[in-house]
Amino acid sequence: MTVNEPDDLRPVDLSDDGPPILPDQTSDDTDLGWGEWRGSDDDDDARLLEDRPPHWG
Repeated sequence: MTVNEPDDLRPVDLSDDGPPILPDQTSDDTDLGWGEWRGSDDDDDARLLEDRPPHWG
């Protein structure tokens, strides 16, 4: 039987070198990742009104 040190005594490297552990956004969580490509059209009001379901009258 071996006795291990408690986790509190274990050294932890807190340096900020290297890539982030988890990215802020994954590539599949973008329009391009979903297969959609949107141009730089900032006015989506017309498109949203056109795509509105009929029961939203």
